[in-house]
Amino acid sequence: MTSQIEHASAAAPEDSAPRWQDQLYDCLRENGVKQFSYVPDAGHAILIERSLQDPDAYSIGLTSEEEGVALAAGADLGGARSVLLMQSSGVGNCINMLSLMKGSGFPFLTFVAMRGEYGEGNPWQFAMGQAVQPVLEAMGVICLRAESPEDVVPMVNAATTMVFKSKQRVAVLLAQKLIGVKKF
Repeated sequence: MTSQIEHASAAAPEDSAPRWQDQLYDCLRENGVKQFSYVPDAGHAILIERSLQDPDAYSIGLTSEEEGVALAAGADLGGARSVLLMQSSGVGNCINMLSLMKGSGFPFLTFVAMRGEYGEGNPWQFAMGQAVQPVLEAMGVICLRAESPEDVVPMVNAATTMVFKSKQRVAVLLAQKLIGVKKF
């Protein structure tokens, strides 16, 4: 995984447009998100690296994605804004903790790097990849889907408004076509 993360976080050439991941991170910070929790994943490598390098952000590595749900609750109680970065398989680890959100009504924002979709080469990723949206919706989480780089900034702005102004629970699903197909 290290080589995939290193590849994904390589700097963009000087003359190219900004990477959508950088735009996503900048937009989250502009919308007041300070806490970034994650289980290391190549699909979120740039966001993780940016949060680790940002002296005004709190970057928290997790042993399981469900810990990120509890951290989001704590952040809200402390008046902070947070985001949970996870891969689609991590949604399965969160199912029981997602019930906490339904009863308590705290705001929750997650970005899910999807697997088991476009060009997937790992057969183990399909089952959870296909279950992500129905599982999240069953737990009261609104799902938005970013399929192209042009979707990212408007999606982040919409999601942060829904979460932090309307106290909703929102998952932005980052399509595999957007994040890139992993080579095995």
